[in-house]
Amino acid sequence: MKHQIRIGLLGVTLAAVSGALAQERFVTIGTGGQTGVYYTAGQSVCRFLNRAERTPPIKCNAPSTAGSVTNIVSMQNGEYDFGFIQSDHQHKALQGLAPFDKGGAVEELRAVFSLQSEILTVVVRNDSGISDLDGLKGKRVNVGVPGSGSRDTFEEVMRAKGWSNTDFALAAELKPAEMASALGDNNLDAITYVVGHPSGAIQEALTNVKASIIPVTGPEIDRLLAGADYYTAAEIPAGLYPGVASAVPSIGGKAVLATTSRTDPEVVYELVKAVFDNLDRFKRLHPAFADLNAEDMIRVGLTAPLHEGAERFYKEKGWL
Repeated sequence: MKHQIRIGLLGVTLAAVSGALAQERFVTIGTGGQTGVYYTAGQSVCRFLNRAERTPPIKCNAPSTAGSVTNIVSMQNGEYDFGFIQSDHQHKALQGLAPFDKGGAVEELRAVFSLQSEILTVVVRNDSGISDLDGLKGKRVNVGVPGSGSRDTFEEVMRAKGWSNTDFALAAELKPAEMASALGDNNLDAITYVVGHPSGAIQEALTNVKASIIPVTGPEIDRLLAGADYYTAAEIPAGLYPGVASAVPSIGGKAVLATTSRTDPEVVYELVKAVFDNLDRFKRLHPAFADLNAEDMIRVGLTAPLHEGAERFYKEKGWL
């Protein structure tokens, strides 16, 4: 008799556990290379969401990815629930512009909040003879990983200059974690990276070899900025890296956490709440986050509509 009671209780317990597990929600955030700010941001968001006291819990993971373009496609396909993207790619995806023209406009794309500024950064070996963009022609240049926002942005610069990959002695497609060592080993003359600053990859590149950050300027860049309002003139601040004593002009945008209209509003609400309830702690997790403020994060760089779950939280806080 006692044996039967134990079996019955075990059955009830297993059923309860099974029910609880079934109610758990699992979300995935696409990030970027492991040396980049996207990866740190994704891990940080997941940490806060995983620790949030709610029933049933939401379990979050944030794998390393190729970056913006890959994240948007993965959200569109339902592989990821959220993704960090560049604000220019948010605009292009909504409008169905290249590199999203083949699949059509990603009309379901929604914004959650923005983070740090992201700036096109071009680092060159001092012995390469490169001092400006024109000097890249005929050199060994890392143009970026296919499917990354960095690659797409630099390709826009290339089109503005009338260049193709054949204008370089080498058009490498190295990941951010591989760039600095390739530059230091003299396998490259220049690397390109759209990233928030300070960046570990840029720090490594400027520490491993005598190198400089060159300006991304000129009449072609001026015309690009005039015709593409998703880019803005930007500066890499002075004093962040060895040898960078003055600000370096370039172009950039904002990093945006995005999702789609299909994502459960309650999940988006809880994620946003987990971040903004811990914003002061979040800002200490990477130097690029130090100057974030809620007012800018819910407005600046958001060319896509806010997701209804995020909008609900912001209205409750009186921010909208």
